[in-house]
Amino acid sequence: METEDHILRQQALLQSSSKKMTLRKELQGGTPKKAFGTESMRKSVMERQRGFRSSPSSANLQLDIVRPVEAKYPALLFKQQLTAYVEKIFAILRDNFKKELTPLLSSCVRAPKTPDGAASEGSDPNNPWQSLIDSLNSFLKTLKENHVPRVLAQKIFTQTFSFINVQLFNSLLLHRECCTLSNAEYVKTGLGNVEEWCGQATEEFAGTSWEELKHIRQAIGFLVMDQKSSITYDDITNNICPVLSVHQLYRICTIYSDDKNNSDEDNTSSVSPDVISNIKALMGGDKENETNDDAANSNFSLDDNSSIPISVDEMSATGDEKDFAGVKAPAELCEHPDFTFLQD
Repeated sequence: METEDHILRQQALLQSSSKKMTLRKELQGGTPKKAFGTESMRKSVMERQRGFRSSPSSANLQLDIVRPVEAKYPALLFKQQLTAYVEKIFAILRDNFKKELTPLLSSCVRAPKTPDGAASEGSDPNNPWQSLIDSLNSFLKTLKENHVPRVLAQKIFTQTFSFINVQLFNSLLLHRECCTLSNAEYVKTGLGNVEEWCGQATEEFAGTSWEELKHIRQAIGFLVMDQKSSITYDDITNNICPVLSVHQLYRICTIYSDDKNNSDEDNTSSVSPDVISNIKALMGGDKENETNDDAANSNFSLDDNSSIPISVDEMSATGDEKDFAGVKAPAELCEHPDFTFLQD
């Protein structure tokens, strides 16, 4: 049932967004009436739609011969309602997908362990990273099968990857046991699989999703580096982790531990005391309390972005037009009084 509801919402998003883009092109508010020629071309969108439904030949009319008309109140109201539908359905799809991924992400920063507590070198039959890739593939397939416009697919994946970045990065910094060398190497391998997925999905659907993972990518890149003690303050702030704040840098440098090398002179120890001192100076003094794992509301945590990044102009400018003549609205939606417009 949950999968069926998921598909129904995607089909509603398709048809609503398609009508929204068409309506955007048909309405031309503020244009002098004389620009439209005959009196029949000055009818409102709603009036013309009533005419289309009563005309036997309306099915043969093509969108490309419909000229812009002056927007009247009924059409503008319909446009506002359609925009609200698109935004609501977009939010439902995005949030449901986030909920599906949340249980996986909590395991993606913890490398599998052997019975004695050491990091496992073998393959994990329940690899959460593979489950993450499978979920991304399944969701992308559903979007394609339901003809969801590319711009909306890009927005959904971009915000989903931003959510993944927030969850992984916060888990790494909020839980000391996650900020270890073995876990960092595990996450690095998983991120490599995600990067490969973005390449296969192409920018057409994935958009700039990979760039949304910059916090976790830079943090992991630092944690797996050799000879951290030789890294200078300028290196870590300008080259290695330029996107991380001083609070985030201080946290990751002070809670990191090497759980793979037992030698006191290993090459994966943390940064030098001088680097820590420079970071603390920028923070305004001694911030040892910043290393407490229960500081859930501290300055190093990231916040998820729950905005609706959709604009009519952006959708209209994409040129992502398809022939939807063979795409019918689901019977379950057509029976609902709020979705009768999908039958037009």
